[in-house]
Amino acid sequence: MEKGSAVIKFIHPVEPSEAKGLVADVYAQIKRDFGRVAEPFMMHSPSPNLLAGAWMACRETELVGTVPRATKEAVAATVSQLNRCQYCVDAHTIMLSATGEGKAAKAIAKADYAEIPDQKMFDAVKWTLATNSPKSEDLEQPPFTPQEAPEVIGTAVFYHYINRMATVLLGGTPLPSSQGWLKAPLKGMASHMFSEAVHRPKNIGDSLQFLPEANLPGDLHWAQTNPNLAAAYARFAAAVEKAGESALPVAARRFVKEEISEWDGKASELNLAWSEETISKFDEATQAAARLALLTALAPNEVDAEIIAAFSKHFPGDDKLVAALAWASLTAARKIGTWLQPPKLRGVAQAPAGSLESSTESAASVQRKQQPLRS
Repeated sequence: MEKGSAVIKFIHPVEPSEAKGLVADVYAQIKRDFGRVAEPFMMHSPSPNLLAGAWMACRETELVGTVPRATKEAVAATVSQLNRCQYCVDAHTIMLSATGEGKAAKAIAKADYAEIPDQKMFDAVKWTLATNSPKSEDLEQPPFTPQEAPEVIGTAVFYHYINRMATVLLGGTPLPSSQGWLKAPLKGMASHMFSEAVHRPKNIGDSLQFLPEANLPGDLHWAQTNPNLAAAYARFAAAVEKAGESALPVAARRFVKEEISEWDGKASELNLAWSEETISKFDEATQAAARLALLTALAPNEVDAEIIAAFSKHFPGDDKLVAALAWASLTAARKIGTWLQPPKLRGVAQAPAGSLESSTESAASVQRKQQPLRS
């Protein structure tokens, strides 16, 4: 039995040794291609279709494609720093180190971004730090080409999703200990463990078998120039929407969508307090659902055992809780995706020399050192 499910809160995930059917099939591919059936995947297991959707969105965006895996792991780790998801920061700096980028991994783990040795990776990280700021100039000058955009944007969107899920359901770190003096050796061991899977060749599209075809929603238009990635995200979005319909009342979903449509990327205590006035007008069950979904989307750190218990009183079952969290998390992440693709990146183009795909630079510029970037 693989260890680690003890850090998952509020639900009882399917252990790899007990998996059957679709869950077993997805777990087998995760172990082969990711290296381990990690908790961020396991926490979806009460809903097999959500597990399959989350895995394919991750795999077909982050694990395969033309953009270097190291760049995408840097994006994943940086989004996690931005969202203060320590579990995911640890997990993806481990994976980044497994790609051979140990110095960059240490820099991102410390949020000391000026120490990233590779200029192209630094530029990608700088762009990533702006993904919660729709009016940022850094989003208007992305460091990737139209061909690369779906992979980079897709990775950022996925981790804005998974960070919210992890903040609610996971413990503070994937490591056996959170003691500072133990972290470095433990992360080194974990990086070595994942290294083989990171470098193992993978076939594009292998995960698409797990869910039926679906139409790509308009707010995921940034994916459309990469058919494989678009197919993965379309299936994922369809699975999440169906799960959300089963777990959240129509009024709760409509309310949360309206709130997110006005969201500017930052949690606001004032706005959430204002939202509470509207929530209080719903019946008790819809109140509990709306409160859980809104907090998960905009302030996941505010979701506690009381919020979970209030929801589960009216909507019992691990599958319902995971579905509600997934719907809220992806609704927020999809909103973020709408401001990550500027007009000049619409359309198809070949990756020119100097793109992320062809990056081989290894030294940070003097100018960058003089103006360190921090979150």
